[in-house]
Parts: sequence; structure tokens; C-alpha cells
Amino acid sequence: MVLTILRKSPDMTTATTTAPQTTMVAESKRAYQILHLGYTVAPILFGLDKFFNVMTDWVEFLSTFVTDAVNGSVVMGVVGVIEIAAGIGVWLRPKIFAPVVAAWLGLIIITLILAGGFWDIALRDFGLLLGAVALWRLARAHA
Repeated sequence: MVLTILRKSPDMTTATTTAPQTTMVAESKRAYQILHLGYTVAPILFGLDKFFNVMTDWVEFLSTFVTDAVNGSVVMGVVGVIEIAAGIGVWLRPKIFAPVVAAWLGLIIITLILAGGFWDIALRDFGLLLGAVALWRLARAHA
């Protein structure tokens, strides 16, 4: 199967060029591989850092009603385990775990909004959520 591309030739007449659809499939596969690796490594690294706080003090991103009820370090430990599991899940079963990661990012966005003052990070995480959805869509074709 080929893809037909219309373009204007130098003499302003319309010409057609055919490009193998396999090129588009190969590029789609590369995009899938990049997202697959990224959404495996990132959750694992972020999950591990919930125990070490090298990147940041993760507890500061929790709403006060959470930290008033439960120790923030305990919450972040649970979050870390979930993120590590999600990263491993994306590696092994991206069709199942990519939407799980997208939903998890949605919960993180809600948490950031409730904590207040973290709109920039919430917006960044929305972009990550869209990437997880794209990974899920590509995984349906390539995993």
C-alpha cells in the first residue's frame, strides 16, 4: 500500500509522488519506542526519589488536609511504590498500563490544584498525561 502526496511542480502543475506507507509505520514505531522507554524510566525514577527526596521534597506538593491526617512521608512512600509499579507495568504491558499512568497523572494534577500554587507543574503534568495517552494509542498498534 502506498500513500499518495499531492505537490506543486515548478511549472505550477499538480504532480503526485508516492511514499511507501512503511515509512509512516516506521516513524510511528519509533515514536512508540521513545514514549515506551520514557514512560517506563520516568515513573521508576520519580518513584524511587519519593524515598530519597533528591529531586525535591515531595511532601510539599501535598495538600494540608492530607498532611494533617497522615504523615506526608508515608503518603509519598506509597506513591513511590505505585509509581515504580506503574513504570514496570508500562514496560511489560503498555496497552494496559499507559492509561493507568494517564489516570495517575490526572490524580496528580488534581492534587497539585488542591495544594494550591502549583499551576505550572499541573500544566506540565497535563502535557505528560497527553503523552501517556499517545503512548496508549501507539501501543495498540505496536506493542
